[in-house]
Amino acid sequence: MGTRSTIALEFADGSVGVVYCHWDGYLSNNGKILLNHYMDPFKVRELIDLGDISSLGSEIGVKHPFDAPGSFGTPEYQSYKEQYGNMCKFYMRDRNEEGCVAQYYKDFADYEQNHGYQEYEYILRTDGVWYVNQGEGYEPLLEAYIEELREQNDEEAEQELLAKFADLVKV
Repeated sequence: MGTRSTIALEFADGSVGVVYCHWDGYLSNNGKILLNHYMDPFKVRELIDLGDISSLGSEIGVKHPFDAPGSFGTPEYQSYKEQYGNMCKFYMRDRNEEGCVAQYYKDFADYEQNHGYQEYEYILRTDGVWYVNQGEGYEPLLEAYIEELREQNDEEAEQELLAKFADLVKV
């Protein structure tokens, strides 16, 4: 079973584009990937343009086979993971599914009112900050993730994140 999420981008004109992501939507996976690899709104736009996602990777990547060949641990499987393991898997691009396009809303209020809700909802707003909604309203993703790391007593990961985003941290 997947931990579903949405990934959205608020464009300069105020409109919002959003895609669904099926796997690993929690803060320590998709949240972390978004913070570390998708701070550039143009890269997020490219992600949105490719439609719904099976799994988010650190790289958007290129069209590739959706499923790994062979069984886990085989040379074929290992080769696939080495070549494509960091790439996103898109339903349209990589599995040729239809109807998995991004949804668009006229503004943030329209998005909030009408989009499909998931367990984790991520949006990069025009202020350049990622926000997450875990069912109780939007909060800065960085702060939410640091709070989660503190609750898990993961001081090493917290310090790494604080060092990387020192100019953005308000917690």
